[in-house]
Amino acid sequence: MRKVYLDHAATTPLLPEVREAMLPYLDELFGNPSCLHDWGDSAREAMEAAREQVAQLIGASTDEIIFTGSGTESNNFAVKGLALAQQNKGKHIIVSAIEHFSVLHSAKTLEKWGFELTEIPVDQYGTVDPDEVRKRIRKDTVLVSIMHANGEVGTIEPIAEIARITREHNIHFHTDAIASVGTISVDVKELGIDALSLAGNQFYGPKGVGALYIRKGVRIMPLLDGGVQEGGRRAGTENIPAIVGLGKAADLAKKDVASRVKHLGHLRDRLLTELPAQIDHIVVTGHPKNRLPGNASFCVEFIEGEAMLMLLNSQGVAVTSGSACTSRALKASHVLIAMGLSHELAQGSVLFTFGIDNAEGDIDYVLEVMPPIVERLRQMSPLYAKFTKTGKGGR
Repeated sequence: MRKVYLDHAATTPLLPEVREAMLPYLDELFGNPSCLHDWGDSAREAMEAAREQVAQLIGASTDEIIFTGSGTESNNFAVKGLALAQQNKGKHIIVSAIEHFSVLHSAKTLEKWGFELTEIPVDQYGTVDPDEVRKRIRKDTVLVSIMHANGEVGTIEPIAEIARITREHNIHFHTDAIASVGTISVDVKELGIDALSLAGNQFYGPKGVGALYIRKGVRIMPLLDGGVQEGGRRAGTENIPAIVGLGKAADLAKKDVASRVKHLGHLRDRLLTELPAQIDHIVVTGHPKNRLPGNASFCVEFIEGEAMLMLLNSQGVAVTSGSACTSRALKASHVLIAMGLSHELAQGSVLFTFGIDNAEGDIDYVLEVMPPIVERLRQMSPLYAKFTKTGKGGR
């Protein structure tokens, strides 16, 4: 049976070059970078080299990069740390309705701590209107956090335009760029943002490591108490093997981003075009053009997404329904609901995310195995039975 991995939004495989770069720091170069001896020096030098590689990937300076344990930690650090550092100026924050839960839940935690939260709606494609952000800004607004690209539906947001608005009002602006950094070109200076989150496992680096860009001069309150690592902003002994892997992955991504975009965009466009041609009553979700190159997301009417996932997995195809952080919750995606889809339609979501190792044959295989799966599930669906009899009960 053919095995096809199409769940790169959940995590990407480790590139061989990344693994090779990490291995010495799992073995003889095991030192703590805070220590003042040869073992510590080797670890510290490797960490700073990786910091430079990550900084170059996003157009930042090395002293603007803080290493973290994950993208989720980076988002928590940014949202809570930036808001708390400015609470004497105001306690109002703005996020979009389609943010990852690491942003949304951080914002709701701040609500419990006395902040006020405004959620910006999105259109049917999952796009935030910059004018909506402008309308919701208040005198006590201290932070806006809008993701760069949505990992579930692929829509890329107008971050640079929103950043111009926040600068006009002297408000800090954070973007969750976990789905985009390493996949498409991202430059913090061109975007005009104050903070950006990224994660290594989204672009062929290791799991369990991320980074937070904080523009020079922007204050942030540390969330972890302890030592003085990361310039006193993030306590705890750094995970040197993972950080080295993140740096190597960043270096490779910077060199290869153009070819990756071309390759992934072609595979995405093929599936977005050919799958609806073979399956009736299927809805493409996300922006039709302004979307991540490796993201093809759909909602299939009359059936449950989880059943599709299990049957596709039985045929060797790995996909997901919504984000990896919510796929086991058996609930309709908050992203799709915010885009105006019904709960019934949102329950039929399926997300294909391509990687650099995927090829045309993988698309051919999906087009071969998925239509019979959908037909099988619809034959068991009371919603589909009602639709075929009455013509009602669709989206």
